[in-house]
Amino acid sequence: MKKLITIFLAGILIISCSNNSANTSSNNTETLKIGILQLVEHNALDQANQGFIDGLKEAGYEDGKNITIDYQNAQGEQANCITISQKFVNDRVNLILAIATPAAQAVANTTKDIPILITAVTDPADAKLVADNTAPGGNVTGTSDLTPVKEQIELLKKLVPSAKNIAFLYNSSEQNSKFQVDIAKAKSDEMGLSYMDATITNPNDIQQVVQSLVGKVDAIYVPTDNMVSAGMANVIAITEPAKIPVICGEVGMLNAGGLATYGIDYYELGKLTANQAVKILKGESSPASMPIEYIQNPVLEVNTNAAQKLGITIPADL
Repeated sequence: MKKLITIFLAGILIISCSNNSANTSSNNTETLKIGILQLVEHNALDQANQGFIDGLKEAGYEDGKNITIDYQNAQGEQANCITISQKFVNDRVNLILAIATPAAQAVANTTKDIPILITAVTDPADAKLVADNTAPGGNVTGTSDLTPVKEQIELLKKLVPSAKNIAFLYNSSEQNSKFQVDIAKAKSDEMGLSYMDATITNPNDIQQVVQSLVGKVDAIYVPTDNMVSAGMANVIAITEPAKIPVICGEVGMLNAGGLATYGIDYYELGKLTANQAVKILKGESSPASMPIEYIQNPVLEVNTNAAQKLGITIPADL
């Protein structure tokens, strides 16, 4: 009888050890959940998203294997940004990526606990997302898509030397756009250019606002504005026949017919953000102590087809 009891207790001990081992193994291989909130679909933001996913994969974090990525697109609606942000909090994701300023603001206002990475945000401190770009101090950090706005205005004058009156086309509700336009205005003042605001509040405004500029301006400057970028084809449908050059804040706008830009590579921006994510996921750092990072060495891009249609000769030094 004693032998039977001993064998029985030994069996329980083996089963218990086996279960503990299985639980430990399960905890060690727990799938991390990452929520991605993108404001709207357009080339720049799509590239940032893809760069982030590819950067994670290169670091050993692959969707469907050791991480689960929940990608959500807000279709340009702030209300959707808030709903999706709350969904991520309820789902207890381990990390959130917010692409574009309105998306970042919605997520940051929803949780102060989950690590948040932002990208395609021009100036996070100006957008009240971090205390300081060099020392964020909270649960938010990421990468900026600040472009050389002053050089873009100089590029406009170089490509359109006869330009005297220009318009700034942007969404007045986007903080990142207003930040860039303020820089552009200061540079225009310095160069003796006259300018006017051409603001929109929803995509349906684009056609009417751009049409109102015909005959009034010699060129249009568009910052890295998400709403205008998504509706760039509508802009060019009016400016091209009217022979109005459009200088852009980012390369993706050139695909729709924009003339030129000093832009950044949004795919590389996404990969830079992925590097930050890896440090957070590994527990090597936290958003509070991670400075906002920037893409260096912007690239000059000129749409030669657009230049030909507009009758613009590209200077030899460009």
